[in-house]
Amino acid sequence: MWKEKEGEGIGWAMQTEFWGYRRPDGKAGVRNHVLILPTITCATQTAYRITELVQGTVTFIHQHGCAQVGADYEQTFRTYAGLGKNPNVYGVVVLGLGCETHQARKIAQDIAKSGKPVEVVSIQDHGSTLDAIAQGAKIAAKMVQDASALHREPLRLSELIVGTECGGSDACSGISANPAVGVVSDLIADHGGTAILAETTELIGAEHLLAERAADDKVKKRVYEVIQAMESRAFAMGVDIRTGNPSPGNIRGGLTTLEEKSLGAAAKAGSRTLQQLVDYAEIPSKKGLVWMDTPGHDIEQLTGMVAGGAQIVLFTSGRGTPTGSPIAPVIKIATNTPIFEQMSDNMDLNAGTIIDGTETIESVGNRIFDEVIRVASGKLTKAEILKQHDFGIWRIGPTF
Repeated sequence: MWKEKEGEGIGWAMQTEFWGYRRPDGKAGVRNHVLILPTITCATQTAYRITELVQGTVTFIHQHGCAQVGADYEQTFRTYAGLGKNPNVYGVVVLGLGCETHQARKIAQDIAKSGKPVEVVSIQDHGSTLDAIAQGAKIAAKMVQDASALHREPLRLSELIVGTECGGSDACSGISANPAVGVVSDLIADHGGTAILAETTELIGAEHLLAERAADDKVKKRVYEVIQAMESRAFAMGVDIRTGNPSPGNIRGGLTTLEEKSLGAAAKAGSRTLQQLVDYAEIPSKKGLVWMDTPGHDIEQLTGMVAGGAQIVLFTSGRGTPTGSPIAPVIKIATNTPIFEQMSDNMDLNAGTIIDGTETIESVGNRIFDEVIRVASGKLTKAEILKQHDFGIWRIGPTF
């Protein structure tokens, strides 16, 4: 494991291990949360009350879980279950109302396949909100105490799944932070781990570059299919996807077209072979570079990657962002020095040094990779310190 002797500065980038938590299913976590998982919007405030009472628990506020059908129901179910199975979670209290479409017990059964502790609390079955809070807090407190007895141990970098995304992009994104994250994606792949590229909306116009790197014809075909499907959703609404992308902030930052934005976003994929293309919130089955089909909405894509098993997310921004996750540490990387200095409370690293001419893309990439290992081994990100617990699920169907 990493040790820096006096007079030597070998750094973390030379390492193949981090300090994490081994889970019952063999997966590696970088955090040790107890998740209070509300399966329906009606239960989110109750879940929040439990987290206020019990230290070491996390939850999220959302508007989903009922009157969803078909593929939309399945995707939300997959997201809930994936969040519970994320290796950063020690145990889960699945909290339901009782009459919703997404039944808490069914979700708990799926999460339990991972071997981690899972309990179900139903507001209706327990008689009231106050009774559910009391029961949930009691269960959560026991889980937190058990979780606190675990110790970090050296785990291989090959066990990491690192999500990548960009939000509030500017003219510097595609020439500083994004290609530097691309260096990290390559390093993660070279160490046997998984790097997730997301934001299908923001890959339109650059899809051919990724298709050329596909592992086989099946993956190559899938690249064009997801791009076409994303554009078709917009056309079905009678709009052009370019009316919302680039966003007003992107335009103020110097971007002029969606294709220009996409070329910069694609730089996060580095240069390795595209091994697989997975659905939203789907856990990758292959190592290396993987594309997850997500929208461009920052919080929705972040949630999808974490539900897909990402233990850490790298988030680049040229406009600045406070974004974080209740489950996975999010490392924020500024694309330019002014925004890094302006939003120093939110941004973890500065890639603007590339623009300033004081660092190369490769050196910044290595610096980000060092930070990934430090964060995986326990260092808190600024979003974690500020309790920035953002959450959103990509809805692909109407509510009935």
